[in-house]
Amino acid sequence: MAVETVSLDVTIVGGGMITYDLLLPSLYHLERTGIVHKIDVCALNTPPLQALRESADFHEAFPGQDFTPHPALSEPPSKQFPELYKEVVATMAPGNMVVVAMPDNLHYAVVMHALQHDQNVLCVKPLVLKHEQAVEIEKLAAAKGRFVGVEYHKRFDRRSLVARRSYALGQFGTFIMGEAKLIEPYYYRHSNFQNWFTCERTDPFTYIGCHYVDLVYFITALKPVEVSVQGIKGRFPNGNEGFLWSHGRVAWENGALLSVVNGLGYPDAAAGSNDQGLVMYCEGKDQTGLIFHDDHNRGVAYSYLEGIGPGGSKYNYVSPDFYRLIPWEGPGYKPIGYGYESVAGITEAIHRMESAATGLAPEAALAKRREVIRQIDAQGLIATPANSSINELVVEAARASILADAAPVRIVYGGHPHIEFIRK
Repeated sequence: MAVETVSLDVTIVGGGMITYDLLLPSLYHLERTGIVHKIDVCALNTPPLQALRESADFHEAFPGQDFTPHPALSEPPSKQFPELYKEVVATMAPGNMVVVAMPDNLHYAVVMHALQHDQNVLCVKPLVLKHEQAVEIEKLAAAKGRFVGVEYHKRFDRRSLVARRSYALGQFGTFIMGEAKLIEPYYYRHSNFQNWFTCERTDPFTYIGCHYVDLVYFITALKPVEVSVQGIKGRFPNGNEGFLWSHGRVAWENGALLSVVNGLGYPDAAAGSNDQGLVMYCEGKDQTGLIFHDDHNRGVAYSYLEGIGPGGSKYNYVSPDFYRLIPWEGPGYKPIGYGYESVAGITEAIHRMESAATGLAPEAALAKRREVIRQIDAQGLIATPANSSINELVVEAARASILADAAPVRIVYGGHPHIEFIRK
């Protein structure tokens, strides 16, 4: 018997950079494919919604498509609506999807509100800043039979998937020493980051370093057991103080070490929009293995007639792998890359789960949704609260360490996973 399918109504909570650069265009394309039915976007005020509505790129790539803004664009630009998302989510029919694209420290409240109103969730990384919050989310999602996916998009990078399979086959040996780097562009300091990326809320390791810690776990299945992070403070243009640079050290259960360098300072005029990559050395029998991912320059370099790079540069390393709009056989353009595939993978998983339960009696539908969630958790490709809670432990440890001037923090597993300072 054919499974009846449903299209998802989607509410994006947050209208900032990641919504513009990845989430909304990805969901627009999924709307064209029938996975998504309609899209609402909630923001603190109207300026980011106006920028989304007026985007020339979106009009060209997705002709005729639009979203419903909250607040309405007729509201004064200076008026703020911090609680409006709650009203919008509360009006959604059960079993649709809320996309959480807020600053790190606000994720928990929005995810819990969505689950309490019987919605599935796609959340940008990291899910939350404390492990106990991830456990609470996992329990509520299980009780409701709703899916929570964390958008660690590097998991969908083909090179990551190749490395995961090869590592599992023993082709590299065992990871023992590595370094990861992700330096975002300087212009982030002039964006809305300066209003929320403050010392008491987040730091570069928590915001972007978590990508590579998750990736090492994704490739190797090794658990991190100790974290220390040193931060370098600086001032944003508006005067707010934040950690603009960080250096982390992560120890793993087999004794391996990973150095993680992060910051908001890659030159705007330099080639490429950031500097990032991963190197992992592995021990084998009488030999060593190596995983080397240059995520900065993926072999494509363009020199434009005019400066169109992030800082107006003419010469650019143009990666086609994360996200690009390209011609296709339909109207406008379509998104490609592992960023799009990550958003699509989570959205399609929710669509598949809800479709499998459509038409069943309430108890049978709940059981079916839980069955699909268990399968996704066990597969381990999409990050979920059940299969990637090491990330929340690492983030919690990192925040404790950076605020204590790089004091080492131990991660304790077992019946009650938690963190503790290492007293020396």
